[in-house]
Amino acid sequence: VGNPDLVAALARIKSYHDYGTFTPLQVAAIAALEGDQQCVKDIAAQYQRRRDVLYKGLSESGWAVDCPRASMYIWAHIPEPYRALGSLEFARQLLDKAKVCVSPGIGFGDQGDEYVRFALIENEARIRQAVRGIRAMFKADGLLKVPAAPAPATAAA
Repeated sequence: VGNPDLVAALARIKSYHDYGTFTPLQVAAIAALEGDQQCVKDIAAQYQRRRDVLYKGLSESGWAVDCPRASMYIWAHIPEPYRALGSLEFARQLLDKAKVCVSPGIGFGDQGDEYVRFALIENEARIRQAVRGIRAMFKADGLLKVPAAPAPATAAA
């Protein structure tokens, strides 16, 4: 008794659950959970290194971002001079000018429109390359000031 389309859909789903999870998949899950966890530590360390490279590079470029304690992403508040663009247009500018692809925060809800998300999927060299592109964009837009060279030391008489 009920909506025939809904009953048919639930009947299909129920048939999948009545037979249980495929046995080799269960065995693999047990091995993954009970086996050596070094690979998990290695992957976590890899993401931490990537995060550190991106966090340091963005911070040194004048883009203040929060450093996540545990994540595969860095959520970055759009720098104030670009904030009025919104996340979609700012992401387009990063792609066009810096050759860096980010996820616009608006894709995660209206409250995300002042943010972009960096995925830490590239190796450290590529992340450094992305930071160089962002720095070049900021410099071209007049936002990154190149510090003046220090005055040469004078010899004491």
